[in-house]
Amino acid sequence: MIVMSETIHVSNLQQGYGKTVVLRDINLSIQSGEILALIGPSGAGKTTLVSTIMGMLKPQQGQVTVLGQTMPNRQLLAKIGYMAQTDALYEALTGRENLNFFGAMQGLTPGQLKQQIPHAAGVVNLQQDLDTRVQAYSGGMKRRLSLAIALVSDPELLILDEPTVGIDPELRQQIWQELHQLATKGKTILLTTHVMEDAEQADQLMMIRNGAAIAQGTPKHLIAAFHVDSVEAVFLKAGRQQDENNRYI
Repeated sequence: MIVMSETIHVSNLQQGYGKTVVLRDINLSIQSGEILALIGPSGAGKTTLVSTIMGMLKPQQGQVTVLGQTMPNRQLLAKIGYMAQTDALYEALTGRENLNFFGAMQGLTPGQLKQQIPHAAGVVNLQQDLDTRVQAYSGGMKRRLSLAIALVSDPELLILDEPTVGIDPELRQQIWQELHQLATKGKTILLTTHVMEDAEQADQLMMIRNGAAIAQGTPKHLIAAFHVDSVEAVFLKAGRQQDENNRYI
């Protein structure tokens, strides 16, 4: 039996660059074994929130804890599998060599890598292309390799920034099956997306628009609370309410 515990806690976060405020009043809690999707348009603040949770940015105000530790905390990075929005791969190396390099950076032994690489590559359908140089990969293949790198160390926490961009629907379904399976084993997964089909697969949603959380909860709860029939309709209605509220501020 998996004991639930809080993996990520964000309290009264304000974040920005200089005098520009990108996020305001963000409060978030994610339990072990839970999948949370951050939804919002480009520029809404999703990647800034992910960067702060990862410890890449220090909060301007508020607090972020991951696995019970206040962020930033460099030692925790070994327990986090991260897939960035932009692929950061060594294109002169093969897919296998990239997985070996990044896996070793995460502390895996040669024996562990030999076991873990075939599984991670299988999740993203890259087994046949592992010994091809990355410079010959398509954009979608590079996204798949980036996801395999995030998975290879079997981390406690997965943070995935737009993981299904450029990936075909059949493979997207396969990836979601793996993510749900990981969650049943107690892994915590935080992902950003603007794909509503992905959002509907998550256990919890946070919708971000103009740097603020406009709705939070399970997909089923939000659809019922906003009296609509889809997650997309929730986002649109919550956005209109935010615009109306801002008129009176």
